[in-house]
Amino acid sequence: MKHGGDLLTYEHHYEGELIDFSSNINPLGIPKGLNEALIDGFNTLTAYPDIQYRKLKRDVAKYLNCKEKNVLVGNGAVEIINNFIITHDKVAVMTPAFSEYELRAKVHKKQVRKISYKEDFNIDLESVKSLEKDELLILGNPNNPTGLRIPKDDLIEIYEIVKSKKAFLLLDEAFFEFCPEDYDSIELFKEDGYKNVAIIRAATKFFALPGIRLGYSCSSIEKVQEISEIELPWSVNSLADIAGQYIFNDVEYINESKRYIDKERRYLIEELSKIDGIHVYNSHTNYILIKLLKHNEDYAFKHFLQHGIVIRKCSSFVELEDNHIRVAIKDRENNQRLLDAFGKYR
Repeated sequence: MKHGGDLLTYEHHYEGELIDFSSNINPLGIPKGLNEALIDGFNTLTAYPDIQYRKLKRDVAKYLNCKEKNVLVGNGAVEIINNFIITHDKVAVMTPAFSEYELRAKVHKKQVRKISYKEDFNIDLESVKSLEKDELLILGNPNNPTGLRIPKDDLIEIYEIVKSKKAFLLLDEAFFEFCPEDYDSIELFKEDGYKNVAIIRAATKFFALPGIRLGYSCSSIEKVQEISEIELPWSVNSLADIAGQYIFNDVEYINESKRYIDKERRYLIEELSKIDGIHVYNSHTNYILIKLLKHNEDYAFKHFLQHGIVIRKCSSFVELEDNHIRVAIKDRENNQRLLDAFGKYR
């Protein structure tokens, strides 16, 4: 299982509706009014989208608080990650991490170097000093599957090392909006013109739109131009374009989602920590990594499937053995259902 969200494979193993704790989507669902906006936009499907995505980039720039000329858009965050990888010969990946970092690099026959996180899943700053000129360092912020965000001071130091080595830092911040508002990477690197750094975010998780496939990025004018020369035309379809022009302006939805996830994260971590036989790692986002102290992931997966719950097995993440699982943070009713199933876990 390289990715979560694969309910079709297991739908015949349980009589009833499966609850997907393997995929980390905003439990509040899509912003109100988006359905109508998409339906109203159906007539746009008879024409090509604006190949330059001017309106979409304008709204992304406003949402990120950067300039339009610093914005890239793509068919989900993975496409943008893929494009950045194309422009570098060497790629460094911190592990464990989202599998597509390494997979995309291998597809393009890039030289891949893996650097391990420390035992507590924080970054060993000394290891970053091994970066080479033009090497692309990809970091999840927060990281998947560990759920931890890079502390602000550490991120600044990493960035200074990257610049001194004339390397490039790619921050995958697909789960950024779920995190505590301690700092914003867009603001952190603005004064430097985003030299040697790019920040990628997406509509997938926070706006509950995995099927729309809309990713967006902020980087230097020079890097945006370089990526623009190799990216596919019309990679963002018309409905994703419309969605992007709508969702970033729903301030009420954005604030409510942040409050809700923060409350449920605190609740779920506290309650899970009371359960014997597991070790619960801290998380800054909308999923929690758990170490199984008695059984392996297959045993746990079958147990939860019997209770109509699909969890994420984590052995596919480099450096995590078969005794780790990951669970999403849902609404209170489903979070309680997960806790009840854990109560029967022996």
